[in-house]
Amino acid sequence: MTSPAENPLDTSSGRMPSGRPAVLLTRRLPDAVEARAARDYAATLNPDDTAFSGAEIAARAAAAGADAVLCCAGDRLDAAAIAALPPRVKVLATFSVGTDHIDLEAARARGLVVTNTPDVLTDATADIALLLLLGAARRASEGERMIRAAAWTGWTPTQLMGTHIGGKRLGIVGMGRIGQAVARRARAFGMDIHYSNRRPLPPELAEGATYHADPEAMLPVCDVLSLHFPATAETRHWLNADRIGRLPPGAILINTARGSVVDDAAVIDALARGRLAAAGLDVFENEPNLHPGYRDLPNTFLLPHLGSATVETRNAMGFRALDNIDAVMAGRTAPDRVV
Repeated sequence: MTSPAENPLDTSSGRMPSGRPAVLLTRRLPDAVEARAARDYAATLNPDDTAFSGAEIAARAAAAGADAVLCCAGDRLDAAAIAALPPRVKVLATFSVGTDHIDLEAARARGLVVTNTPDVLTDATADIALLLLLGAARRASEGERMIRAAAWTGWTPTQLMGTHIGGKRLGIVGMGRIGQAVARRARAFGMDIHYSNRRPLPPELAEGATYHADPEAMLPVCDVLSLHFPATAETRHWLNADRIGRLPPGAILINTARGSVVDDAAVIDALARGRLAAAGLDVFENEPNLHPGYRDLPNTFLLPHLGSATVETRNAMGFRALDNIDAVMAGRTAPDRVV
């Protein structure tokens, strides 16, 4: 029997006797992803799935002798954390499409390669957007709470009447891969698709959707507004009280982008007043510490950031992150390099 030091899958030391590069996984990842990481690298895992601060991640990377860090969307890697990473770390591969948790300028200045995982979570996130749309429009959260509280006394003609989405106008801000996938699904429910993007899509991708060069001009026609653009300093609290006021009364808000792109106070106020009929939200500013006002509103359909949460998608994300690390360790250009 081999000793732990000789076991090629032992991850306790952070280094393999074979001299393979070392990789730090900041969170617990799907079994298949961790198995591949342990097979190909001196992998330091996080079996307890502890959420570490940026400083703690840097310290763990140093202790593991890490050449690469596979981080996740909840890891706040600011300039100080990136500066604290040991010099041998060459690549920061995030298990996400978004990179707003990473100080990209600090990474660039340090010469650190940053990669993400595009494409593979498009369909799963679009599915969640439609789940949110249907759940919010049809008051599913209220109905489920009624059942669980044993408060349902039977069918009545006016009980929990919601909104029929067929024939309604869906406005999509950000018509990238996910926005297009949402549009395809919404068409199956008979929705009229409008979108705003930096530039119009070619006809074969637009599939008859109406283009609005200015998202402000699109807002008045949005019975449902779905957000699909990155979180940046410029887009923080993009959906504010003024823009909510431009939506038709009783519009429905869907957000699967990032929580910071909406002004929580303005959205909660609009929901409480009925200015917005409902909201379906999968992402929140400062998550998991979302604004408590959302919990008290009956017209919110809330999910805990489940956009990519399928076995198939999360495996694909992990494999994509490892593909990027493989490329950098082999001296090649990472296929999904952001910085």
